[in-house]
Amino acid sequence: MTYKFSGKEIKIGLQLWSIREYCARDLPASLARVAEMGYQGVEFAGYYDYTAAELRRQLDRLGLVCCGTHTKLETLQEENLAETVEFNRVLGNPYLICPSIKLETIARWRTMARRFAGLAERVEPKGAHVGYHNHAHDFATLDGEVSWHVFFDETPPQVLMQVDPGNAMGGGADPVALLRRYPHRSPTVHLKDYADGDTNLLIGEGELDWHEYLSACVQDGGSRWFIVEIENPRMDNMEAAQRCLENLKDFLD
Repeated sequence: MTYKFSGKEIKIGLQLWSIREYCARDLPASLARVAEMGYQGVEFAGYYDYTAAELRRQLDRLGLVCCGTHTKLETLQEENLAETVEFNRVLGNPYLICPSIKLETIARWRTMARRFAGLAERVEPKGAHVGYHNHAHDFATLDGEVSWHVFFDETPPQVLMQVDPGNAMGGGADPVALLRRYPHRSPTVHLKDYADGDTNLLIGEGELDWHEYLSACVQDGGSRWFIVEIENPRMDNMEAAQRCLENLKDFLD
């Protein structure tokens, strides 16, 4: 299956946190349903006690690709880094995305930026990349500055920026402006809508200008993977994942 936007081929993945209850009960069956829907890849947020080799076999059997992992900050600590990189190498995943960081001062964010710069330098020779995924709190002002901008202003382009538009809008930020301010740093992006403080909407139900956002992803961000995430839908999670994909197709070529 091929998907295109503005004449460019893109791939569509699902963040498995979207269907976490299904994955916890039966991960192989859940992955099979995701593949049947037409998703081309999955982004992990936990591994449900499977080894990397076991997960890779399941993905290969279904024709799926691991398009990222949300890996907690502690998995990128010195004592865990080699294991994390190797796990993801076996998975076939180059994108190690930290899903959330909360720090109280801008000084600590500057320290964190230096840490990620060092991580990027260490893992790049192994074919891996580190990045950060936004939540609404990343756009609050601390000590007169916005932590998101401090972090990405003070890290090299090798530190990836995974924009989540619903979360960004929830924090008062413009996701399109983020992609333009930090170009070519977003090979993977999240797809999530937003309206009136609510991010638990299906794609196309909220206020996001999807054509403008997807255009910025491809043209400015250099995005190759569009990753759907809906965390707490007001319907069955698996149905929400399918409907999001169907709605997304309305915005594609």
